Amino acid sequence: MRSHLLNDTTAEQYRRSVTDGVERVAAKLATTDRPFTGITVDALSPRIDEIDLDQPLHDTTAVLDELEDVYLRDAIYFHHPRYLAHLNCPVVIPAVLGEAVLSAVNSSLDTWDQSAGGTLIERKLIDWTTERIGLGPAADGVFTSGGTQSNLQALLLAREEAKTDSLAKLRIFASEVSHFSVKKSAKLLGLGQDAVISIPVDHDKRMQTVALARELERCTKDGLVPMAVVATAGTTDFGSIDPLPEIAELCEQFGTWMHVDAAYGCGLLASLKHRDRISGIERADSVTVDYHKSFFQPVSSSAVLVRDAATLRHATYHAEYLNPRRMVEERIPNQVDKSLQTTRRFDALKLWMTLRTMGADGIGQLFDEVCDLAREGWKLIAADPRFDVVVEPSLSTLVFRYIPAAVTDPAEIDRANLYARKALFASGDAIVAGTKVGGRHYLKFTLLNPETQASDIAAVLDLIAGHAEQYLGESLDRAS
Repeated sequence: MRSHLLNDTTAEQYRRSVTDGVERVAAKLATTDRPFTGITVDALSPRIDEIDLDQPLHDTTAVLDELEDVYLRDAIYFHHPRYLAHLNCPVVIPAVLGEAVLSAVNSSLDTWDQSAGGTLIERKLIDWTTERIGLGPAADGVFTSGGTQSNLQALLLAREEAKTDSLAKLRIFASEVSHFSVKKSAKLLGLGQDAVISIPVDHDKRMQTVALARELERCTKDGLVPMAVVATAGTTDFGSIDPLPEIAELCEQFGTWMHVDAAYGCGLLASLKHRDRISGIERADSVTVDYHKSFFQPVSSSAVLVRDAATLRHATYHAEYLNPRRMVEERIPNQVDKSLQTTRRFDALKLWMTLRTMGADGIGQLFDEVCDLAREGWKLIAADPRFDVVVEPSLSTLVFRYIPAAVTDPAEIDRANLYARKALFASGDAIVAGTKVGGRHYLKFTLLNPETQASDIAAVLDLIAGHAEQYLGESLDRAS
């Protein structure tokens, strides 16, 4: 079995095996004509269930043949221009190359003696990002597994910086359309979900700062401690951006930690046209960024950034076998001193390869294209009497629903939209997401593919309308 270990004696086997895998994926990408085959759980499960993991195939070619049947054929391909569902971006080739390198070398970014240059590359990218944000010379941060972990760590730091010994008094303020990880983090931090005060949003789904000010004043008057305000720069459902400068003023006034969840909107940091949409982010105490959402990176690639590097000490623990205190005095950089994770992949390499190949302007141009496409899409939907669109896009998300002319029952319209989404997914012709607005079912385009055109949006709208009309026709037949 040693023949499968990657080392100096198996380098040629490694080259052949990886090349075979790359060629198969490349062939699949070149011939995929829709984002999904439409296979069902009931159809795919038996094929996987019948595989006996205790009976290996002993040959990577045979394994790849099997993988074609149980995964590659029916995978959901985010690169396809009619994948319009979630915050999944197509990935750039330099980042995929970086993924191949980091997986093979397998550095662990917790300590210097496991990563060396990897540590310095990650630190350089953190500095680059904090400079783009404008957090100042004392800023720092660390790569994470994703926005949920980044938000958790940011709120941990805010909790530790809060001036109280009573966890029961701490309160977090976030908009009613903020990410669910805010409440999840509160629970994990021992505060409970009730510690999160939901702030209403305006017509554009942005936090109402008047309501925020009122809640901050109320909590302070009641003897509670405003621990943090979570402003969102790119909500998951609407792509809306909270009024960051006004929120920063309130946080300063009440001595409250300001966290900006820019997991989605961080692409604007590289934007050539729309950077001003996140003005005020530079005043945050902490920021979440997900490069795997709007920097076209493979999952996972995320970071949490802080204005004051000293606050990262709240995540620091020393172990003699790993990062003893003497290493700090010896100026040995151990990234585990800043991280909630110990063993951690060298995900920073993907972004490094991207910036060194394409440059920040290259990333920004791609993100600007999808933001501009969303504007075109909004105009299409707003002008189409078959649909109701919720808000003008701030980033690249469109929330809308099919409104049949002859049906007035909101529940029946809900069912038509749910049916249309399900039928579209089953066809594999396109994939869209769904959400609720005001208790009603809506559909969602999340546009992160620069290859998607306005003509794709128009075609998918026609498909949605067709499926919804089919449902309503069948419903009418059943009723009669």
